Amino acid sequence: MNWYASIFELIDMRSFSNLWFWIALAVFWSTASHWALGVPFDMVQRARRHNGQAEIDLLDITRVNVNRILFIARVSGPWILGFACFLLTTLALLGFWYGVEFAQAVFLLAFPMSLVALLSLSTAQQIETEGSQGEVLCRRLSRHRLKTQLIGTASIFVTALWGMYQNINIGVL
Repeated sequence: MNWYASIFELIDMRSFSNLWFWIALAVFWSTASHWALGVPFDMVQRARRHNGQAEIDLLDITRVNVNRILFIARVSGPWILGFACFLLTTLALLGFWYGVEFAQAVFLLAFPMSLVALLSLSTAQQIETEGSQGEVLCRRLSRHRLKTQLIGTASIFVTALWGMYQNINIGVL
């Protein structure tokens, strides 16, 4: 037995049985739910409590991020959509048709995050259209965060079920 086989026997390199994958998944969704449209959620809470400068700061950072998101969508939206669909289709085919576990793991991270990206685009458009400010803006960002958390919860649940299925299935073989 060579050293390469010994290392890979000691450290399981499969995605769903690797502790690092699950840590990355938790950090991934924790970060995604903390940043609503690129705005840290603590700024929303501070603006609700203290008004004044905190509310002005929230309005400024939200305006900058909304304008950035909408500019990117208007300029490069069709290209980004096409590339994202190509990438997700490739990952789904490699993962679930050809059985590549790493592609399955990346797909189970990327697909729900693409839903969050669409949600962010929709929320940014709503904020721009209605010119949200003050409590209305805080409510809109809070709703965006809640929807992101719901997508994340469903994603973690589905990923955990699929990961357990993969681990049991490979363990039996």
